[in-house]
Amino acid sequence: MISQRISTAMLVGGLAALATPLQARAQALPSPSALAASLDLECYRTPGPTLDKELMLTHLNPVLRDLGLPQHKVTIKELAQTCVPVQKGDQAIGPAKPFIRHIDFACFRVEADPFPNEIPINLTHLNPLLANLPQHTVYLHRPAQLCLPVAKNGKLPPPEVLDLVQFIDLECYETRPLPHPQFAVGLTQLNPQLDVIPPHPMNLDWQPRQLCVPVRKNAQFIPKPQLDIIKWIDLEKFSADPVVQIAPVQVQLQQLNPLFVDLQWIPVVLKEAVALMVPVAKNGHMPGED
Repeated sequence: MISQRISTAMLVGGLAALATPLQARAQALPSPSALAASLDLECYRTPGPTLDKELMLTHLNPVLRDLGLPQHKVTIKELAQTCVPVQKGDQAIGPAKPFIRHIDFACFRVEADPFPNEIPINLTHLNPLLANLPQHTVYLHRPAQLCLPVAKNGKLPPPEVLDLVQFIDLECYETRPLPHPQFAVGLTQLNPQLDVIPPHPMNLDWQPRQLCVPVRKNAQFIPKPQLDIIKWIDLEKFSADPVVQIAPVQVQLQQLNPLFVDLQWIPVVLKEAVALMVPVAKNGHMPGED
């Protein structure tokens, strides 16, 4: 009788758990500011295959949208870099960490028309560890890369994380940068598959630099909760000087965006870290300020 009551209680408890809304059990989405301010990506030189795909891109960031930057075509060429999430120093990342640790990009060179005239953008560092660095201006010239979200070695992010990261596409522009102070950071890998890479320092120079901004591919639908975060992800890519050498790490890159999931996996070797992408705000508009 007692065992029957225990079994009944376990059954009721199990049904109650099943009745719990999925949203209550899933990882809650971070705020736009929590994710944008803590997203740092270390980029490795990983030359790879050419995709030769033509896409129509639309800017998502409100600042660039309000500047009237038009839809435009790009042709995706060869793989140039693989960028992976890192932590700077011993900085606490907070509630966005479960998402940030799964944000990895394969960055491909693109062919596209330059702007008729350079577009000046004023940038402010968002990461608290770089708050002492000054506001600065860069001039957008032409699209240079398109960074596509990827998983590594067939290990997909948790479903609620995948719902966000699969739609993060960043178009990186060549810029004509004005001088910026050199700076140094200590980097630690966040993705659990790369914990074999030891913490290491990186020195960053002020040129060449790129500005990477969120875009939509081919009018692809992005759910509003995810779009409200993605549109505030802006990253300035600083070049490492010198390049950081690590013991080679082999990984397989798997496309996450629904438009590209049928593409073959790409093998790459991480051994030369050549750049760091750090979060910035544009023209004084902070993440979440629509």
